[in-house]
Amino acid sequence: MDDMPLPALFEQARKIHAAATDSGADQEVVKKGCEALHRCEDMVNNLGLFSPNETKEDISTTNLKYILVPFYLAELTEKIAQDDRIQILKSSQAKLKEFISFCEAMELVPKEELESYIDGAPKTVADQRARKIARFKRQRAAESKLLEIKERKERRGRSTKAAALSTPVEAGEEEVLDDDGEEEREAWITTISLAICKALDMLDMLKKEEEMLSAVKDRQSKDGDKEFSKDVLDERAKKAEAWHRDSAVRAQYTRPSPPITCATFAQDVLEGRAKASQEHDHKHQPLIFGPASLVNGNITTERERMAAQVFQPSHRMPTMSIEEAGLKEMEIMNKWQERNVKLMEEVNSSWHNDRKSKLGEDDDDEDDDAAQEKARAWDDWKDDNPRGAGNKKLTPCG
Repeated sequence: MDDMPLPALFEQARKIHAAATDSGADQEVVKKGCEALHRCEDMVNNLGLFSPNETKEDISTTNLKYILVPFYLAELTEKIAQDDRIQILKSSQAKLKEFISFCEAMELVPKEELESYIDGAPKTVADQRARKIARFKRQRAAESKLLEIKERKERRGRSTKAAALSTPVEAGEEEVLDDDGEEEREAWITTISLAICKALDMLDMLKKEEEMLSAVKDRQSKDGDKEFSKDVLDERAKKAEAWHRDSAVRAQYTRPSPPITCATFAQDVLEGRAKASQEHDHKHQPLIFGPASLVNGNITTERERMAAQVFQPSHRMPTMSIEEAGLKEMEIMNKWQERNVKLMEEVNSSWHNDRKSKLGEDDDDEDDDAAQEKARAWDDWKDDNPRGAGNKKLTPCG
């Protein structure tokens, strides 16, 4: 690695990072990639490719890709298997923060992401969800843009190759290549934007993992430095597997509980008024579907009972037959008719008529008094206001 130039070293580290991210590489390969990225970082610092006074417009296209060195190093560092996991998480977080800070200085971080990064974790779940959705949309847009640039580049390469094969090249004629510098710059800036979204997500994930591991470590120290060894975890896993295996074997010979066919009792069980283990009486014979209903035979054996449950309806069964519903409705109508007969008898009774006549006489007396009072008031008003008294000023003689 000492003799390799910076572009070749970065390309080798980038291939190792892609292999480790896609399928998971061996620990030796991951450590080799970390070593190559550390070497790239030292060479970038020694060459002075970036300055804190520059922005993304001041950086040349060939040097843009070296901004990703801390991000690649953070992702590969996180994949290293080591006993002290907390130290690995801290190292990875330090590289991610370095990458985000440098992108912020280069004005590569979007305004929304910069504000959320400065504010810290959101206080409400709604804000956290909105932030994740916005970040996911930016990530998908960056991935789509990179795919579009890649397809455009492949199409241009195929067309150039076809044109070279169809057109003969004369002696001394130089091949004119398309200037794709702008496209390459756009691709690297989009890659950096995608890396920023991934770095922010990864930073949140590593913080949570560090908090969990620190809490476990503190609890273990309080309990007397009891560590969960691999043997203990394997023993617990074997016990759980044995329990599930025995349960599956027992289920083959255990008789299942009879199904609930009474709709009223099923509703009571669902609403918590009764338990499924309680006994209940059916007031109607449940309908039988399946083989038992075809032969019209009685269910005598366990095999026939299980066969009768095949093709059972998924909907709730009726609580009564049509005949029972008709009888119940007839009973309600009879009660209603009896009540109407009693009311008619009461209306036609002498007590009701006498009471109605007395109430009518009282009403007539009250009506007569009211009519007399109204007539008196009208007479008094006509005495005070003779006919034509108010129109004298409107007449010519007046």
